[in-house]
Amino acid sequence: MPRRTVAKLATVSAVITASVLAVAPSAHADLVTHCIGTGGAVTVPNDLYVPAGESCALTGTTITGNVTVAAGGNLVVTGGNVSGEVRVAADGYLDATDTTIAGQVVLAAGGYGAFLRDARTGNVTVRPKGAATIDSFLFVEQSTIVGTVNAGAGEVRLDSGTQVERNLSTTGTYYTDVHDSFVDGTLSVLNSATGSVVCGSAVRGLATFAGNLGAVQLGPNGSLDSCASGGYWGRDVSITNTTGGATVDDNIIDGRLTVTSNNPAAQVAANNRIRGGVTGDQASATTARSARSAAVADREGAGEQRAEARRTSATQEAVAAGAARL
Repeated sequence: MPRRTVAKLATVSAVITASVLAVAPSAHADLVTHCIGTGGAVTVPNDLYVPAGESCALTGTTITGNVTVAAGGNLVVTGGNVSGEVRVAADGYLDATDTTIAGQVVLAAGGYGAFLRDARTGNVTVRPKGAATIDSFLFVEQSTIVGTVNAGAGEVRLDSGTQVERNLSTTGTYYTDVHDSFVDGTLSVLNSATGSVVCGSAVRGLATFAGNLGAVQLGPNGSLDSCASGGYWGRDVSITNTTGGATVDDNIIDGRLTVTSNNPAAQVAANNRIRGGVTGDQASATTARSARSAAVADREGAGEQRAEARRTSATQEAVAAGAARL
C-alpha cells in the first residue's frame, strides 16, 4: 500500500477515535445514578447516590448496587430492594419500609437517623457521635437484621417482633430499649446515658449491662417503662455499676443473674425464675409499679417525633423536586 494511503488511513482513524472519546459517557455516569425527587417500580442497574441536602423518595424500586446518602440528604424507600449496602453520611436520613437491603446499613457519626419497618437488612452500624452536633437514632420495627447491630450513639429501639440473627451491642447510646423482639446472639448495653429497658423479648446468648445511668429495667414494674411482661434469657445475665436503679421482674433466666456495684442495689422480684441463682447485692423488691420519670417518659416519644418530622419533610421535598431520572 502506498505511503500516502497509509498516512490518510491513520489520519481518519485518529479523527474517528477522537470523536468517539468526545461523545462517550463518563465512568461516573455509567456507575452511579443520582436521585433527586421521586421514583417508582424501575430497576437502577448500578449504584444510587442521593446528593448532599437533597431528598429521594422511592416506591417499588430495585437498586442493583450500593446506596450512598450524602451529608444532609434523605432517602425514603418503600417496597424496595437493594442488592448492596446503604451508607448514610452526617445529618443524613434513611427511612426504609417493606424493603430488603442485602448488605449492611451504616450511619456515619452525626447521621440524623435510620428508621426500619418491615425491613430486612445485613449488619446495622451506628458510628460513635464524636464531634458531631447531632445525636443519631436507630428505630427498628417488625424487621430482621441478618447479622449484628452495633451502635455507638443516640437513641436505639428495637420493637414489634424485630429479630437480630447475631449480636446486639451498644456503647454510649442515649438509651437502648428492646421491646417484643428476639436476639439470637449476645446482648451488651454499656454506658447508656438514660439506661435500658428490655421487655417481652428473648435473648439467646449472654446479656451484659454495665456502667449505665438512669436505670436498667428487665421486665415490668421498673422506673423506665410501663411494659406488660418480662422475657427469656438463654444464658447468664449481668447488671453491674448501674445508677438510677436496676429492676428484674417476671423473667426466665436459664443461667445466673449477677447484680453487683449498683446504686441503689438491684430489685429482683420473687416471680423471676432464675435457674443459676443470684449473685450480688439486692434490695427489697416492691410489688408496686414505680413512677416513670417525666424526662425518661418523653425520650421515646420525642425520638418518634423526630423520625416522623424528617420522613414527612423528606417526602415533601422529593415530591416538589419531581420525577427523578432513574
